[in-house]
Amino acid sequence: MSTLSGMPSHASQPSPGRTRRSYDQFCATARALDSVGDRWTLLIVRELLAGPRRYTDLHADLPGVSTDVLAARLKHMEGEGLAERRRQPRPASGHVYELTERGRGLLPVLTALASWGAPALGAPRPTDAVRAHWWALPLRDAVGGLTGAGAAALIEVVLPEGAFHLRVGDAPDGPLYGEGPADDAEARLELDAEACAALADGSLALADGIRAGTVRVTFPDGGREGPLARALDTAG
Repeated sequence: MSTLSGMPSHASQPSPGRTRRSYDQFCATARALDSVGDRWTLLIVRELLAGPRRYTDLHADLPGVSTDVLAARLKHMEGEGLAERRRQPRPASGHVYELTERGRGLLPVLTALASWGAPALGAPRPTDAVRAHWWALPLRDAVGGLTGAGAAALIEVVLPEGAFHLRVGDAPDGPLYGEGPADDAEARLELDAEACAALADGSLALADGIRAGTVRVTFPDGGREGPLARALDTAG
């Protein structure tokens, strides 16, 4: 059977040197999707924005992914220069995966996707897994907008599902967020998933949430130093 006109005969074959099929289009969007278009890849990036993670930790925070698929995606990301695997320094043992500079460059992509997807969240479905730190990226812009351009701060976010800490302002070289509380947090926000969703989709401004009591703000050491603390104090 002859090949259809205009359809390359290699369209269904892997490109040389690649572990997945390529779109084989000289287009920046297509080339980007060659790197990150596979299922799970961008969610792995989301997890690695928290800093180096062990394979077992990644698997635990990506419910639904099989071990084979996770291993394949990580290998692909290494090949694309998005992540690297390294041995942990002693006394720790084993290996961790972490993003490269190119991988960290996906932060605005994930932030935009989170903003675009927030209006479609609705209420959690019975089959939905939930992790508190999955709100880190949707909340980052909503909280960071109070600090002013360039100002950086560390905040602790407490949800019924758990707590995490989040760096807002200019993107740091280190982790953008992490699970659990932070000893040196400038401020602590307490809210629920409904308030998170409203902040993420823009239907609720953080200052309005604070004034209405939907978002509760405390300062761990009783202090109000730093641009974020002053902004939160004023908003409340």
